[in-house]
Amino acid sequence: MSLRRLVPLAALLGLLLPTAPATALAAATEPGPRVVGPLPGALPGDRLADRIEDTYPFFSTPDDLAAAGYVEQEFHVSGTADGFATDGAPVAADVPYATRVVVRRPAHARDFSGTALVEWQNVTAGYDLDALWHAESVVREGHAWVGVSAQRVGVDQLRAWSPARYGGLDVTGGGRLTADELSYDVFTQAGRAVANGSVTGGLRPRTLLAIGASQSAARMTVLYDRVLPAREPVFDGYGFVVGPAPTRVGAEPVFQVLSETDVRTSQRPPDTDRFRRWEVAGGAHSGHAGQVYRAPISERDLGGAPAYDCDRPPFSRVPVHHVTAAAHEHLRRWVERGTPPPTAPPLEFEADGVTRKRDALGLALGGIRLSQVAAPTALNTGDNSGEAFCRLFGTHVPFDEQTLARLYPDRAAYVRRVVAADLANVRAGHLLPADAKRNLRDAVGAR
Repeated sequence: MSLRRLVPLAALLGLLLPTAPATALAAATEPGPRVVGPLPGALPGDRLADRIEDTYPFFSTPDDLAAAGYVEQEFHVSGTADGFATDGAPVAADVPYATRVVVRRPAHARDFSGTALVEWQNVTAGYDLDALWHAESVVREGHAWVGVSAQRVGVDQLRAWSPARYGGLDVTGGGRLTADELSYDVFTQAGRAVANGSVTGGLRPRTLLAIGASQSAARMTVLYDRVLPAREPVFDGYGFVVGPAPTRVGAEPVFQVLSETDVRTSQRPPDTDRFRRWEVAGGAHSGHAGQVYRAPISERDLGGAPAYDCDRPPFSRVPVHHVTAAAHEHLRRWVERGTPPPTAPPLEFEADGVTRKRDALGLALGGIRLSQVAAPTALNTGDNSGEAFCRLFGTHVPFDEQTLARLYPDRAAYVRRVVAADLANVRAGHLLPADAKRNLRDAVGAR
């Protein structure tokens, strides 16, 4: 089984999604919002078709889920939600809404870990991104992943992309609340639908984790700091990735993972018995792995993948998602066993508190140092500049042959350094053993 292998999408989604007529779609019962689905439709299909059966889920994954014993399904979730300003002040009550959730989960209960990762879909690009979906780690652990469309920008784009499939969705109260006032309650209600098994094929998670990246982390910070104190808890723990994290000390533990891009000052909150923060040297806010994964989906669903003219070669290849996978496992254990995660060294700064310390190769000092930084073959940083989103992509500049020869007398010397770095990270709890093995395979196969 290879999750990196792309299978013909028609065959894959034909296995994942049922083709029952819309009139046969099941609706969940209370508690929780109303759930309709799984929605019919599979690739290939016409997103502008008149019938929902002839459409397919936006940004449906090309990962070979069927071979891994997983399914992908899409649901509509609806009900009434309360609205809140960004300061937590209530601004509306019992406003009708309808949105969608995408679920990727084990097909059989025996393969389910009991953990569900509920992601607040990121809409910075103007459409829903499953920024924290990483098939290799999710499937390996047997978790369920659920993506929630909570914000107006994402839902409006869905409505335009396929009126047949998404035309009835609305998270603005008919245009009255356009600043995502309903998003906090919509997200938590989707969490309830996961908790009661109505969108997971009856699988009821033991541990429900809310996760969000970048802008989504910022929205979840408002939820945690200003909305949750007056609401009934839904999630057991929260993961904030490449974005801000709450300042409130709540009952639910909080884990923050930042790339080098995101750490701009030496001033940072301390770790506590409810909060943990990790910083990844050389990592980018949006790195190489995510770009490679999304390129064929963008071609399929948006007509082309975006191109960028950055001042330096973009897309750091430090796999921040490996650290995020380890953080999710620690967060799960923190919730289930009360075991606090390990701490991690922070990135180092010069005396001015804003200039990062770097070694002779230009690599950042301090932080979690994966083998791509501790045994480097390229300059990977979190910094870049240029048009559009270039500042989020970091840099990747391969070393020349002279530099490589100076660092590593032979291939065996390089592989030994990779192994030593990743073993240290596994022992520290910053890397899962399976991802260390992945790094070793990559090192052995490198030119």
